[in-house]
Amino acid sequence: MDPADFYSGIVVDAYARLKSSTFDPEPYVRFVQRHGEPALEIGCGDGEPLLDLCAAGLDVDGVDSSADMVARCREKAAERGLTTGVFHQRAESLDLERRYASIYFAGPTFNLLPDDDTASRALHAIRDHLTEDGAALVPLWVPAPTPPDDFDVTLSASEDPDVELRYTSLSEVVDPQRRTRVTTARYERVTPAGVEVADREWLIHWHTPSGFHALCASAGLRVVSLVNDETGSPAPEASTTFTATVTREEGPP
Repeated sequence: MDPADFYSGIVVDAYARLKSSTFDPEPYVRFVQRHGEPALEIGCGDGEPLLDLCAAGLDVDGVDSSADMVARCREKAAERGLTTGVFHQRAESLDLERRYASIYFAGPTFNLLPDDDTASRALHAIRDHLTEDGAALVPLWVPAPTPPDDFDVTLSASEDPDVELRYTSLSEVVDPQRRTRVTTARYERVTPAGVEVADREWLIHWHTPSGFHALCASAGLRVVSLVNDETGSPAPEASTTFTATVTREEGPP
């Protein structure tokens, strides 16, 4: 399966009920307030934190590679009485009508781009969609291998009184040369009529601080800050969770 199609079908339903954390909208609110509107959230999923920013009165569009997530986001926006543009496009091939003063990824969504070529094309697309003085926020993550004891452990949640959703990590392959971690997982929907099963490969492609600097330079972007999320100080090369703020370089990329 194309990594961009991971969030589809049963996975979308399981994600909504089994995710381990929620996004705090405040860092994204502050980023947009600092750098300006309109703003674009890449990887908006089912609307978190996008819809909270819209509810705060900010002019923010959303884009996601998953058609099912986009449909759910639009439904949730309508339920909350919010008006926002939500588009079904890939980060590496953005083609939107507006340019944005603020562009941000919701969490380390950039790590879902499967290789350096795709990541580079996404950065070029971001540059094309930024205003001349705009800025983009890119959280990044270097994942550790999944602990062995976490495999074959099933997480579950009720979808309704007669339906149970399940998630189980089955196996994993970590490739330090390609900087990828591929986790094979099983999603299940258990109903009185039977069990629906979907096996998916969740691919994380990570970047080092120096590698991300190089990708940005080739895309005509300048890294104005690269901050270690744990310390709030400039990120050393060994950082495993850090956030970049980038702007357009002058002239063509």
